[in-house]
Amino acid sequence: MEKKVLSKEELLKNKDKILEAYNSEHRRYNKPALLTKKEKKALGIGKDEGKAILKYARISSRKVKIVMDLIKGKNLEEAYGIVKHTPKAASEILYKLLKSAESNALNNNGLDRDVLYVSEAYANQGPTLKRIMPRAQGRANRIRKRTSHITLVLKEKK
Repeated sequence: MEKKVLSKEELLKNKDKILEAYNSEHRRYNKPALLTKKEKKALGIGKDEGKAILKYARISSRKVKIVMDLIKGKNLEEAYGIVKHTPKAASEILYKLLKSAESNALNNNGLDRDVLYVSEAYANQGPTLKRIMPRAQGRANRIRKRTSHITLVLKEKK
């Protein structure tokens, strides 16, 4: 079951059909049909957003989600203010990620900075680094150094 790669002309010719399949949910898994990067670019999917992804951040996803919940749905200036004045370890990471997503939205997609807001923000668990801490009587405890994958998406308010 290999997927056939379509040329740009074929993609544009079948644009309506492909977009309909992409926007409808898969009947079994409730997920949209997957498109390749080339297909998304040709169809213009993702041109209305600025996205930034940080992988393998050395902070637990639970700690990041606390700050993320504060900025979800807020406009850009308000999100910057919240992140700047929140005394959490994840604030600095999210500030940089917010800045990156803003730059991607402005430079790559030409969006208007004044109407940007945080539409999606989520943190998934990454691989856990396992370390050993020596204990008394020859025993050892395991230390779990957790990592996370953080995604931030900015869109324009309609």
